[in-house]
Parts: sequence; C-alpha cells; structure tokens
Amino acid sequence: MNDHVYKKVELIGSSKTSVTEAIETAISRASKTMRNLEWFEVDQIRGHIEDGVVGHYQVVVKVGFRIDG
Repeated sequence: MNDHVYKKVELIGSSKTSVTEAIETAISRASKTMRNLEWFEVDQIRGHIEDGVVGHYQVVVKVGFRIDG
C-alpha cells in the first residue's frame, strides 16, 4: 500500500437553484484546473435574500486532492 499526501483547498460555489447545485458547480469548476480531486466537505452554507425569498445559495466547500509524488 502506498502512503499518500493530500492538500485541502477552500472553494465557494453559488447557485440560484440549490445547495447541491452550488456544491457541484464548485467541484466541476475546480476539476477543470486541478488534478487528483478525491473528496470534499461542506464547511458553511449561507445565502442571499432578495425580496423575502432566497436569491442565491452559497456553499463553502473544502476539496481534498492527492499530491503527486
């Protein structure tokens, strides 16, 4: 078994539709420029209110990726 080293970075995704879509947006965008993405954890969920309704969902996601080596 190989020992692995991981790094964790913080992303903030947003969506007008849902928390799930905000998470998926952040991960999808990160996967275009980062390699070896392996896991995520949701750190914060917040949103923006417009005229008494939810205007945007915003999610702080920490994404872990394996360091090559």
